[in-house]
Amino acid sequence: MPLPDVMFCAQQIEIPPEFPDILKQFTKAAIRTQPRDVLQWSAAYFSALSKGETLPVKDRYEMPVATQRTDTGLTPRLLKILHNQLSPKVMVNEAELSNKWKDLGLPVQQLQNILQLGNFEKEFEWMKFLALACSDLGGSLYSALKHACEILTTDPPGGAAHIKFETFKFLYTYLASMDVDILESGIQATLQALKEDVDKQGGLIQPRNFKQLNKAKVVKENNVPS
Repeated sequence: MPLPDVMFCAQQIEIPPEFPDILKQFTKAAIRTQPRDVLQWSAAYFSALSKGETLPVKDRYEMPVATQRTDTGLTPRLLKILHNQLSPKVMVNEAELSNKWKDLGLPVQQLQNILQLGNFEKEFEWMKFLALACSDLGGSLYSALKHACEILTTDPPGGAAHIKFETFKFLYTYLASMDVDILESGIQATLQALKEDVDKQGGLIQPRNFKQLNKAKVVKENNVPS
């Protein structure tokens, strides 16, 4: 039997005092983040809010960039959301990352490609995944490290994007070691060359310090017998 229509008057409706602010913050977050799947993202947003977890929200609106590989789905600020959510755990598991990835409406195949490239299985270091995800954004080794600096920095948006040199060293060494054209001696020479700027900056490094990052490649001299 259908329920009878009930008429409400203003005196009968009680609105929780925090409700308008919750909706206001949610609306602002949705506009800033521009989720691909609004319903799935909304579910993730309110689930995180109810649990006191980091919200799946961009720190600011991300303007489309012509040179950015938007066809892949992943963007620097979406990657920063994942970093804010998962980095406190240091080690992350594939299932949790997969859920967060889907909440942002990112392509599952792209995630699988990164996991396969890093030989990541059930549990792995978040910073290694971050490094490969930055590389997947496209471009050179420099571009990947620049993305990483912009994601990890505590500088204000548009600033120099400083990060700790030890963090940079970890990311650079990991990515460079996966390139067969870069020698171990070249990696160490690059890190040593950057030390002068780093020391002047109190142990910090920024993208302009490694803008001229060059690969040390294996070279066979024609006049040297193999």
